[in-house]
Amino acid sequence: MRSFKTTARSRKVAGGALAAVLAAAAGILTATGAPGAQAAPADCPGLNVIAVPGTWETSKDAPKQGMLAQVTRGLPGTVRTDYVSYPATAFPWDGEVYGHSKREAVNAARAMIAGTAARCAATRFALIGYSQGADAAGDLASEIGTGLGVIPPDRVAAVGLVSDPRRSPTDAIVGPHVPGTGAGGARAGGFGWLSPKVRTFCAAGDLYCSVPTDDLAGRSAGLLTQLTAEDPLQIPSYLLTLQSILAEALMPGWSAIMSAPSDNPTHEQWLRQVQQFLASGVHQSYPRYVVDGNGTTATAWLRNWLSDTANENP
Repeated sequence: MRSFKTTARSRKVAGGALAAVLAAAAGILTATGAPGAQAAPADCPGLNVIAVPGTWETSKDAPKQGMLAQVTRGLPGTVRTDYVSYPATAFPWDGEVYGHSKREAVNAARAMIAGTAARCAATRFALIGYSQGADAAGDLASEIGTGLGVIPPDRVAAVGLVSDPRRSPTDAIVGPHVPGTGAGGARAGGFGWLSPKVRTFCAAGDLYCSVPTDDLAGRSAGLLTQLTAEDPLQIPSYLLTLQSILAEALMPGWSAIMSAPSDNPTHEQWLRQVQQFLASGVHQSYPRYVVDGNGTTATAWLRNWLSDTANENP
């Protein structure tokens, strides 16, 4: 009996000594800060919005915000918006052809995200773009969503594309349904894991994002625009677009060419259609384009969505 009491007393003493050693070690480690988690820098936002303006809305020499300013103005204080500065040109006489300009936008946006993500582990990202900017933002979102991006898909909270030249009929559109497809053709693989977080806006009659599927001239011109600077990551998309044109537009388009009157050939009809579209102002209508029964415009809806996203717990 005495032996049992001695053993129990010894274990109690040993246990107390071990607890004291562990407490002392914890105090030392806390004092030196060895295993403590490092706090994020004070300038790390909860949500970082990367905004890509449209063609001719900005430039590398004179950065501007363009139409997207109506989206990013008044967002919550936890949001930081970074605008992408890039050539935003379309023709050689502008300085750079469309393909090169868009690639610079993609590269600049990617670098912005990579830099912030490396410093701010808890920051989430939103990508928004208009026109050529939507083309670039959408390509980057597709890159991330299919596992090829600089951050994992779960760090992207929202993607908003206004008049996306690569809109797919399967993309989640906000507002009335519009027929056709983007002039540049859909992205192979779509947005992958980001698909539930992507919203697109396209006004009826906007030839950037809604070219009739049987419009051979319009869709061919859109593909050629994309090919002005080939992106190796987009080669599957180029092939998909070409196959789609051959399947959906070649025969109807060829029939239109053959049946067009000699005094009004098809290419002149298409040029007149483009001129009418540019004069209509449809492409610039999104601050006025109503997308729901409450009278909310496309830019206001996107701003509200980003605000709600910023206030959500990740």
